[in-house]
Amino acid sequence: MVFWEGYVSDEVMGTVAPIVLYWVYAGFYQLLPPLDNFRLHTRKEEQAKNLVPLSSVVKGVLLQQLVQAIVALILLTGTANASADVVQPSIPKQVVQIIVAMFIMDTWQYFVHRYMHQNKFLYRHVHSRHHRLVVPYAIGALYNHPLEGLLLDTFGGAISFLISGMTARTAVAFFCFAVVKTVDDHCGLWLPWNIFQLFFQNNTAYHDIHHQLQGLKYNYSQPFFPIWDKLLGTYMPYNLVKRPEGGYEARPIKEF
Repeated sequence: MVFWEGYVSDEVMGTVAPIVLYWVYAGFYQLLPPLDNFRLHTRKEEQAKNLVPLSSVVKGVLLQQLVQAIVALILLTGTANASADVVQPSIPKQVVQIIVAMFIMDTWQYFVHRYMHQNKFLYRHVHSRHHRLVVPYAIGALYNHPLEGLLLDTFGGAISFLISGMTARTAVAFFCFAVVKTVDDHCGLWLPWNIFQLFFQNNTAYHDIHHQLQGLKYNYSQPFFPIWDKLLGTYMPYNLVKRPEGGYEARPIKEF
């Protein structure tokens, strides 16, 4: 039994919960004090380098989430109607399904993301919108061109859900986890107590390298593991260097 049972369906929860959690978690980062001793870029860099105002970022994220909500509700409701009598799997089976879904999502997003960098038309007209945030921050995690949001995130989530065979209830946990991880990867803060930064090599510093000019064609992997980058030669290691004025810098080490 889960806390929403009897109030809303698993399908509605799987649609709404990731959106609500996105704004709660990203809002938490937005409301934190400056934390200059933990920033990967100074506030001056953020103001000078980013090419889009916060208001436009918020509007862009809301548009993407509207599309995601429509697709998610259709997908979850459709599969629920097709398997109305299916019993919720055991916890171990659900864990396996989530791990499978993580690998599928990583695989889909790596190759689509990489192609959007390699194809000049797609990069110029679609993916470059996300890179207007040269200095990432949490609320901008899903700031993309609508087409990219559909191809990368919405389709990626749908494929992960369908192939892994998870139920709508399991999908609530998976999609919420994926959203929180994505927001965290864009938070721009290196926090030593952050569990995502402790247990995932693909974290905010890893993704920050990708947003830097010298790392633009490296570290495509998202949101969970750096497997494909390491297998296909697009992994760029880095040193995390403490700046004299406070904070950290993820400094790329290009391997030849």
